[in-house]
Amino acid sequence: MAVDVGSAREVAESVRAVAAALPAARTAAPPPATGAWREGDPAGRRRFADVGDLPLQLGGVLPRVRLAYETWGGGGPPAAPPALGEHAPPPAPHDGGAGGEGHPTPGWWPELVGPGKALDTDRFFVVAANVLGGCQGSTGPASRRPGSAQPWGSAFPRITVGDQVAAEVRLADALGIARFVAVLGGSMGGMRSLEWAVAQPDRVGAALVLATCAASTADQIGAQSAQITAVVSDPGWHGGDYHDLPAGQGPHTGLGLARRLAHLSYRSGAELQERFGRTAQPGEDPLAPVHPGRFAVQSYLDHHAAKLVHRFDAGSYVALTDALNTWDVGLGRGGTDAALAAARTPMVVAAVDSDRLYPVADSARTAASPAAVGGLRVISSTAGHDGFLVEAEQIAPLVREVLTLGSR
Repeated sequence: MAVDVGSAREVAESVRAVAAALPAARTAAPPPATGAWREGDPAGRRRFADVGDLPLQLGGVLPRVRLAYETWGGGGPPAAPPALGEHAPPPAPHDGGAGGEGHPTPGWWPELVGPGKALDTDRFFVVAANVLGGCQGSTGPASRRPGSAQPWGSAFPRITVGDQVAAEVRLADALGIARFVAVLGGSMGGMRSLEWAVAQPDRVGAALVLATCAASTADQIGAQSAQITAVVSDPGWHGGDYHDLPAGQGPHTGLGLARRLAHLSYRSGAELQERFGRTAQPGEDPLAPVHPGRFAVQSYLDHHAAKLVHRFDAGSYVALTDALNTWDVGLGRGGTDAALAAARTPMVVAAVDSDRLYPVADSARTAASPAAVGGLRVISSTAGHDGFLVEAEQIAPLVREVLTLGSR
């Protein structure tokens, strides 16, 4: 993917300067060149489906696509109605359950997915796939290119949210699922829920479209493009072909910077102020005249950056962020408003009141669709965009409502 980053030399020097100003990563070992799941790593709960050659929305064909996925619930269809959980980057297809071998972190919706929970795995057969372009077992920049021993790297083509859903449709076919009772997701997962509802109305009973937009705005594209620039300007990027470099030599600084930028949009300013204010990180002095330490909020961002570079792939970050930039449910459908007006799959549309990444107005546009049930639902939270992950008590009734709508 071509990205206009101005003078490559000037940007690279800027990245080096920022890296020099940041504290050393507080980890026992340098991060691997990529944090992607790779062949030979523990599979954990992952299963794999080969879904064939995939025509791409922006041109070309991605050959021999594979999706990693997980399932919960006994029997599967038709014994249990199937539901599709759509994750947001960077999680793996691990909606519920604890971490463990093959899964360094717990499920991303642990309070909502499981026996007796809102998405009850005693009643429903729950499917979650690692998104196309991801790095947890599905085809993406870090996966092996067909016919080669090398990863896709710089040769990985541009993909869209529409392509991601087209691959998931193939997965549903492979699993023998003709129709999902519901498709549920937030953030980028909410985009895929909306795309499913519009593109596959006969295969979705209802959709939960949570904390997202129907088309990326200039503000979102600008912020996300800055994250891409941070990654591709890192000297360790090597044009996207860094995956087999030794530990510590990948584009870790750029990926960490991108994560810091993104994380600021995931939380609200009010929450950050309440949690951290101008407090110094314990044992450090941010006002020291020489070699200053960090404010607590800087340490918080450093922590999240260090976590990401150990468990994610920079190429996937670029590919998925680019897919966020190109997202428009109206692409090829006469425009955003026309696509929303024509939607006929029942949708529950919800926003988080403190979300500064996908503000309430973005969801209000989707909720104006005739297919939206009950108007816009607003979740009250100080957590910002991440409210779609943490406000389980408010989201659980929406999940149950969508499952009821889809079961009719």
